[in-house]
Amino acid sequence: MEPPGEKPGEAEGLRITPQLLKSRTGEFALESILLLKLRDLGLVDLGCLGECLALEWLDLSGNALTQLGPLAALHQLAVLNVSNNRLTGLEPLAACENLQSLNAAGNLLATPGQLQCLAGLQGLQHLRLQDPLARLSNPLCASPSYHSAVRELLPGLKVLDGERVSGRGSEFYQLCRDLDSSLRPSSSPGPRASEAQPWVEPGYWESWPTRSNSILEEACRQFQDTLQECLDLDRQASDRLARAQQTLSPAGAASSECSPGPGARHFPALHLPGALHPQLFLSPCPERSLSAAP
Repeated sequence: MEPPGEKPGEAEGLRITPQLLKSRTGEFALESILLLKLRDLGLVDLGCLGECLALEWLDLSGNALTQLGPLAALHQLAVLNVSNNRLTGLEPLAACENLQSLNAAGNLLATPGQLQCLAGLQGLQHLRLQDPLARLSNPLCASPSYHSAVRELLPGLKVLDGERVSGRGSEFYQLCRDLDSSLRPSSSPGPRASEAQPWVEPGYWESWPTRSNSILEEACRQFQDTLQECLDLDRQASDRLARAQQTLSPAGAASSECSPGPGARHFPALHLPGALHPQLFLSPCPERSLSAAP
């Protein structure tokens, strides 16, 4: 996880010039530049960068820088990214009293003592010296006491390498580090941790078979029998209703032997709705005709 041995453009020794700064920012005066992005340009010399006195945000990552001398004049600088360079010291940053965030991952910082220059920066809250996702680190990060040494040297830090080390949420990150260290295999001959065991017995999460319930089964059987009886009664009522309608209709009356005699009254045919299913008990039609009304 060391920075690469040679960066693009290093052989040419690209130096920051006023023309380069103006072309990158579109500003005519260097004092007007507030934000500057000069990453992956193969820079080896910061040149006139110290003349950008109002600079607040600066990205110099991915170059071949070995020193940061001109940055000592940038008192307004708040965010600085010098990752993936060849820096062995950060002393010029001691004059950047407004610095709040510093990314120096992927350099050649070997001991915590090389961070002593940052101890006077009261506003420094975010510091990154290693970035596992980008495969960037510093030699000092390999020490087992790296985190504790940096936190002791810079007690005002809130975030170190993307992890909160103080304030709300810091306990969670500390717990994760403790768990990682406890799970990491040890080469010492001491007793080994017991193998993890499941919390429940095998088959605990399997679905249980449905238990039989004699009362429920009997109730279902009686319900089915009652339902079948209702269906039979409905069918019988429908048949009797159909015969009654056929008998009382004019066509049925004409074909039957029960024809009215002279002077008998005529009654209209009775049409019952199909939704009604009364039990009809029909008596035989009388052979004699109805007598005439007085």
